[in-house]
Amino acid sequence: MAAKTRNASPYNPVTPDIVGELRGIVGDRNVIVDEEKLETYSHDETNADEYGHMPEVVVLPTTTEQVAAVVQLANREVIPITPRGAGSGLSGGAIPDHGGILISVERMNKVVELDVDNMVIVVEAGMVTNDLAQLVQEKKLFFAGYPMSLQSCYIGGNIAENAGGGKAVKYGVTGRYIQGLELVTPTGEVVWLGGKLSKDVSGYDLTHLVVGSEGTLGIVTKAIVKLIGLPTASADLLVLFRTAREAIDVVPTIMARGIVPTSIEFMDQLSVQTSCAYLNESLPYQEAGAMLLIELDGTSAEQVEANMIATGDLCEQHGAIEVYIAEDATTKERIWSVRRNIAEAFKVYSPIQSLEDIVVPIASIPDVIPELERLSATYGMKIPCYGHAGDGNLHATLVKDPEMDMETWHTNEDRCLQELYALTTRLGGKISGEHGIGIKRKRYLKGVINPVELSLMAGIKRAWDPNNIMNPGKIFDLDGTTAS
Repeated sequence: MAAKTRNASPYNPVTPDIVGELRGIVGDRNVIVDEEKLETYSHDETNADEYGHMPEVVVLPTTTEQVAAVVQLANREVIPITPRGAGSGLSGGAIPDHGGILISVERMNKVVELDVDNMVIVVEAGMVTNDLAQLVQEKKLFFAGYPMSLQSCYIGGNIAENAGGGKAVKYGVTGRYIQGLELVTPTGEVVWLGGKLSKDVSGYDLTHLVVGSEGTLGIVTKAIVKLIGLPTASADLLVLFRTAREAIDVVPTIMARGIVPTSIEFMDQLSVQTSCAYLNESLPYQEAGAMLLIELDGTSAEQVEANMIATGDLCEQHGAIEVYIAEDATTKERIWSVRRNIAEAFKVYSPIQSLEDIVVPIASIPDVIPELERLSATYGMKIPCYGHAGDGNLHATLVKDPEMDMETWHTNEDRCLQELYALTTRLGGKISGEHGIGIKRKRYLKGVINPVELSLMAGIKRAWDPNNIMNPGKIFDLDGTTAS
């Protein structure tokens, strides 16, 4: 289905003369106006029928100077701009909700410098994160802040969303590894923020204000990415528990022993059952109410083995039904495939879903599970829960019953999300831990965020983007509300 069109007011349209100016800036081959080609840029990984919107023109710059010139043109003509990376986001952050000009950084994908002495790599924003990771690995270095979708995403998108993943419990998320960046501001100025520095308190930390701002405060064109030494040893444990409470209770116990796992992934019974059926896997999940997938790594094989044994013992002391140990590549792939294929397994059941990424204090995870079961029964949908137990970030996914009509689904989805977000807030959590607000969650944000905090965000946006052209309508609307 073609993406919807909406009134782009209060912005001006992209006229043929504007298209001509854009061609003069970036060249004919880097300007797209053909509707069939534009459709690719009208959506991300959210539901295209629900959230998609066509840009009026797509621009593919190859230099920072070109990006700046396009932004200056957009300011002069009051035309909205949408920055875009790989389009792999899950919140609608890269969707051109007001039409206008979409700037894709896909052709800005070069390595500027690999500085081994300073343990950093400088790359353009359109570099595929997996390519970055593989390149530095050849030098025995490691970019530890990558998300789980590293094979498809760009580093610029990771920065815009402050993307995280399964390794965040030990290594943290993208922002920890961004030491500096080149930014085209919403008014078309070019500025370097940060640098090849491990410490910097020279004024406000504008670098990390940009990180996670979802493209609303400018377009990142280059980044200075911190690297660390590459772990040389690893081991994985798949641990079955009878209840979610038993599974979660062991997490702080492991950490208190001085063991910091690389990953602690949580999977509820519904997630495990569905993924195992999809994979034709034979794990004894029938008795398990929850599973933990624990990864350990380090530079000493002996230390990793000692931590693995200690972790397995602690799990058994806390009621684990079974502890599977994976030390070779084949066994590791077998147990990780259960976690990686949960989303795909539910797409087979129903392609219409709302993939959420709430985050709560770790100890509150067991309090979420029975509430999800209640919401599932109330609204007639499956709600599997899986995610990152080590940092409390859960993918509680609303999955439409194939027999439910779309009108009922939209009504029930909205009501269920309101209750889920209210529960998350009561538990001291937030409605998004890694996917962002974008357009998908912005109408819910007002109900769960302190008005003072929202006002501060709006004030920053006004100061940086006086014409409100840079990814407008994402996270909140500039009148201080989150209503569309």
